[in-house]
Amino acid sequence: MIKVGIDIGSTTAKIVVLDEYDKIIFSAYERHNAKVKDLLISFMKNLQSQIGDVEVTIDITGSVGMGVSEKCSFPFIQEVIAATKVVQKDHPDVKSMIDIGGEDAKVVFFNEGKATDLRMNGNCAGGTGAFIDQMAILLGIPTEELNQLAIRAKNIYPIASRCGVFSKTDIQNLIAKNVNKDDIAASIFHAVAVQVVVTLAHGCDIQTPVLFCGGPLTFLPALRQAFKDYLKITDDGIVIPQDSHLIPALGAALSADKNKAIKLSSLIENIQKGLNNTVMIAKGLEPIFKDEEDYKSWKSRISCHEIKETALTRGKTEVTLGIDSGSTTTKIVALNNDGEIVFHYYHNNDGNPIATVQNGLRLFQDKCKEAEAEIVITGSCSTGYGEDLLKASFRLDYGIIETIAHYMAARHITNKVSFILDIGGQDMKAIFINDGVINRMEINEACSSGCGSFIETFSKSLGYSIDEFSRKACEATLPYDLGTRCTVFMNSKVKQALREGATVSDIAAGLSYSVVKNCLYKVLRLKNTEELGKHIVVQGGTMKNDSVVHAFEKLTGHEVFRCNHPELMGAIGCALYARQKQGNIISLEKFIGSSDYTTHPQQCHGCENQCLVTVYRFNNGNRYFSGNRCEKVFTNKGQKNEHGINAYTRKPELLFDRKVNIDFPITTIGMPRCLNMYEEYPFWHTLFTHCNINVILSDASTFADYEASAKQVMSDNICFPAKLVHSHIKNLITKKVDRIFMPFVVYEKLDGGQNSYNCPIVSGYTEVIKGVQHDNIPIDSPAITFKNKQLLFKQCAAYLEQFGIARSTIKKAFEKAIAASNEYEAEITKYNRDILEQNKDTQKLTVLLAGRPYHTDPLIQHKLSDMISAMGANVITEDIVRGLDIEINDVNFISQWAYTNRILKAAEWAAKQDKHIQFMQMTSFGCGPDAFLTDETHNLLRRHGKTLTLLKIDDVSNLGSLKLRVRSVIESLKLSMQKTQENETLPFMQTPIFRKKDKYRKIIAPFFTPFISPLIPPLMGLAGYDVDNLPVSDSQSCEWGLKYANNEVCYPATLIVGDIVKAFKTGKYDPQNTAVAITQTGGQCRASNYISLIKKALTESGFKDVPVISITANSGINNNQPGFKINWIKVLPIVVTSLLYSDCLAKFYYASVIREKEKGMAALLLDHYMNAAIEAIRKNSVNEIWNLLSSAAQAFNKIILDKDTAQIGIVGEIYLKFNPFAQKDITSWLTEQGIEVIPPLLTDFFMQSFVNTKVNQNNKLSKKILPDIVIHWIYNRVKKQIDRANTVSRQFRYFTPFESIFSKAEEASKVISLCAQFGEGWLLPGEILSMTKQGVKHVISLQPFGCIANHIVAKGMEKRIKDLYPEINFLSLDFDSGVSDVNIRNRILLFIDNLKNNYNHD
Repeated sequence: MIKVGIDIGSTTAKIVVLDEYDKIIFSAYERHNAKVKDLLISFMKNLQSQIGDVEVTIDITGSVGMGVSEKCSFPFIQEVIAATKVVQKDHPDVKSMIDIGGEDAKVVFFNEGKATDLRMNGNCAGGTGAFIDQMAILLGIPTEELNQLAIRAKNIYPIASRCGVFSKTDIQNLIAKNVNKDDIAASIFHAVAVQVVVTLAHGCDIQTPVLFCGGPLTFLPALRQAFKDYLKITDDGIVIPQDSHLIPALGAALSADKNKAIKLSSLIENIQKGLNNTVMIAKGLEPIFKDEEDYKSWKSRISCHEIKETALTRGKTEVTLGIDSGSTTTKIVALNNDGEIVFHYYHNNDGNPIATVQNGLRLFQDKCKEAEAEIVITGSCSTGYGEDLLKASFRLDYGIIETIAHYMAARHITNKVSFILDIGGQDMKAIFINDGVINRMEINEACSSGCGSFIETFSKSLGYSIDEFSRKACEATLPYDLGTRCTVFMNSKVKQALREGATVSDIAAGLSYSVVKNCLYKVLRLKNTEELGKHIVVQGGTMKNDSVVHAFEKLTGHEVFRCNHPELMGAIGCALYARQKQGNIISLEKFIGSSDYTTHPQQCHGCENQCLVTVYRFNNGNRYFSGNRCEKVFTNKGQKNEHGINAYTRKPELLFDRKVNIDFPITTIGMPRCLNMYEEYPFWHTLFTHCNINVILSDASTFADYEASAKQVMSDNICFPAKLVHSHIKNLITKKVDRIFMPFVVYEKLDGGQNSYNCPIVSGYTEVIKGVQHDNIPIDSPAITFKNKQLLFKQCAAYLEQFGIARSTIKKAFEKAIAASNEYEAEITKYNRDILEQNKDTQKLTVLLAGRPYHTDPLIQHKLSDMISAMGANVITEDIVRGLDIEINDVNFISQWAYTNRILKAAEWAAKQDKHIQFMQMTSFGCGPDAFLTDETHNLLRRHGKTLTLLKIDDVSNLGSLKLRVRSVIESLKLSMQKTQENETLPFMQTPIFRKKDKYRKIIAPFFTPFISPLIPPLMGLAGYDVDNLPVSDSQSCEWGLKYANNEVCYPATLIVGDIVKAFKTGKYDPQNTAVAITQTGGQCRASNYISLIKKALTESGFKDVPVISITANSGINNNQPGFKINWIKVLPIVVTSLLYSDCLAKFYYASVIREKEKGMAALLLDHYMNAAIEAIRKNSVNEIWNLLSSAAQAFNKIILDKDTAQIGIVGEIYLKFNPFAQKDITSWLTEQGIEVIPPLLTDFFMQSFVNTKVNQNNKLSKKILPDIVIHWIYNRVKKQIDRANTVSRQFRYFTPFESIFSKAEEASKVISLCAQFGEGWLLPGEILSMTKQGVKHVISLQPFGCIANHIVAKGMEKRIKDLYPEINFLSLDFDSGVSDVNIRNRILLFIDNLKNNYNHD
């Protein structure tokens, strides 16, 4: 029988046909450009012409193949499984396989030919084939040529490997600096190798022989070389099969023999029917234009604002020249004295800005010759990324910041301009203008998602020019909603759209909407479009796209001005500026001739960066340096520039310059220069050295060290400061220290705010380090609190006494350590205040550059502070507010983390200072608390007439784009300082307090889980409150949530905010008679701040009269809500019983639904017993609930068959593991596959507080209020109820009893500290280990994308759990508003195949 295997991935389709001897008789590999149906039919027809209309068996694989298999009813095999079949058959000795596809990267680990562990990237396509394609498009070359360039490379430049969008920014900066294309190409491949290994290795070694497969690794030898270099393996250690790009298709063909045979002609018919694109898509947005007529009338309105053009004429013409050298394109404009355009040029940089300008000017020269025109340049000016480079090369008169250039051009169109939106290739700028003065400016963060280059690379990857793609968008009838999350997430959404049969028009229009939503919700965080004023000018290359412009009008409800050349506005502004100023008079010929240059490389030794600098020498005598990350040694500013004072240069000296010689130390302790050591080092160094312990600090961070240790990182989307820790630990090991000290610091000093927690990563990262570090060096991580001096002393004493140090010595050392810490704080505070004092008379611009203590690390902050001071501004740190008593009453934020509290205090202080003091904030990509904090600092400053400049930094932020942003801000701040009018402070809007008079209000609560939510209204009814559950979240909840909550907050927060806003927007609830309730946990996790988000969203969405209630027990958070009191003594017995009842029903239901005799019986019983419980709760009858539980156990018994099934345990973040919409109903999908889900339990979540109280008291994190005996007495009272539930439920024959929470804690303590109490805390690994003991060896952890707690307690523990139980299979799935079903489904299919294989072997 002939076997056909088809692999349709995100970008290519592959087919392999085998004869009965498994020999390949036909194969093909082609890009499908989203035309999957046409390509498949052409494959089949070619095959038919070769072998005739014979019967074949077929199997299909790949991310887009999944949708094809569903529509055409073809058998489907997951792609990694297909690939492993080939490896097992042909290469049984392979230990690891690395497969890179269009948007997927996979690493598979083998042992004796059997796949033991399968890893696949999450919902981010950084470091894959699509990313390489995008980079090739940026360089303006075919992908194959990238390979030839890379082979000739001499240097590797650091490029962010975390994310395709960040990397793009880095590469565009290298292009703008004219870096050699060979080196850029090699750097791209190096970044891919690092990204794949960091994302997928998770601390495991990639052992040889390694098999490389997938298109990129097959066709790009330079990419293979990058992997070999990074993994340090030789040619002997790699296997490249003959058809390595076809491996999944070959595997599909090999597994097709079990399937039903079908004739080729019938196969073609099935494809034609199944992939007929008349499927209606439910997710359609409103069309951008109703019809052709609507489009024409819009076109005529928008064309009214033309900038006049005139032809070149014979004779002499005076012109001013404007050049905008942007991130992706170069624009040149020549204006005559009447302000008319006589020449314009728009071209891709193609990796060489100087050559692009030379070509443009030569074209101008040719046109002048044709027209016999003699051009005299009377002034010239440049702007954009390449501003300095071009100013040096062409000896231009002026260089101005883009903001000013865009403002000059917009004013030329309408002098009443109130708002300018400029979307370029890489940047998005929004400029608010008041009375002709720029008074506020917003720029996208480091991330270029949703900018023009994304639409361009996307259209090219689908085989369309940008103009055709734009026209397609205007014709769409059902634009596909692609979300606003991130460019790379949109890629996987597009995959989903293709799977659902969306047309290219619908995708193009969906992208236009996404670009605008990204701008409105993420960059501007716009809640009220009136802020934009009446005269809105749109410009930038992206605004040539009619669909983007009209999508903006539709979403804001405002008509806009757009000139006939929106893409040239930066250059027009430059030409107008030069005309206003006038410069040197020069002929065009001389102008062009001055720009020829020679280059030579030079290594800078000014700091640990060791930059490779390229020196340009131009014919005109100018010099220019590129490749330098700071201006300390090589500067393009000339000598005139006066630097400001930078407090960040003083901070590391005060912290770390502590030399003490100890002749005979007791031991040598190594301390990593990372995270909270930037706060606490003076304390620890003094404490240890005064106890005769030698202290060795790790060396300053370097990028090379970071990259060498990056494969130990367990969670790919964790922040850079955490990833950097691994290199510091490695550095200490090479220094031969006896032990490493990295304490588990839960609390910092309390300095204002409700609490002084560290974030989970700063507290708990040692736990991750212990899991991946194999050197036999002890890593000490005692639990520490700086909040209470007496407790801190007890903790220090307990640690130091193990070295035999006398308590009297410890006491003296402790006092000295406290003094050293106070002295450091006083010195750094004084240093900052002195800068202000010296500046009192001059009122020089001073920037308070706020961040975490570890943002002092020059590698983490990329010397941003140096860059700002080089622009002539003083830089002070947030330390200036230490010890100041600053009341913060005007924010929606629960100030629970020490470092964020200080930043907030600093923002409040800066907001109230004179105009010469301005505020900027550094935030690390993926920082959890900052997602909640930045909106508040932004609003706080805006109310005082100031703007927050948020600088998002990551492992590499090539500073070009950040520099541009900072300079834009500094220039506009200098301008606004000249304004004399005082800004009035706007009032702070907040929701009212819930008072006694509000008790009558209807209370609405977000839906949580079908097993407990229905019981909440009757339980609250017993406490005297009228509560309604909101419906389950849907895609509209998501949309409202993204609009009214920061787009970086965790996914549950987005949905909860969206549910509440949606409830009021539908008009179902009267804001005057309704309140909102939300549970609040307290602790280090972000969930405590959901209440603040809800309050903010309600005021911004127009429902400011709705009070918000926090339902909390023992959270340590003070909430002022005098009208809300619960008599817990009265309701506790029924609450505990209801909780146990709901958990038992979940256990009954999931065990029954896959064993039921008749489909649907388990669901009916569940509904019946939930409704019965509601009635019992209303009567407050605990006994009736116990009777119902007994009856339910017997009833479920009657509907099931006796059979063994495969099992999967579900753990994870509490909302995601329980909420069906948030987790894309994974639990139901698994049961449909015949897999028994071992459900998560709510009881344990509450019971863990018994363990936590005991652990915190015994570790001196809190005072001993309850003796252990009392804790156990209370626990045993509750445990009696649990035992009763176990006894009653045992009547159901598949019931697994509740386990003691203390024995779960004991299991968890084998892999993690029980002080890890953030999020699900130690309970999550505890649940996994408990399931393993019950024989459940497959566990899925569900968490929001970027969940800070799960970086430690889930992903961070994976290796330690596997070391303990090698047979366990563990899958982490990240969810957010942008994740596609395809991605999740693909990864689960891979996981359950592994489960079924194991289950069948068992």
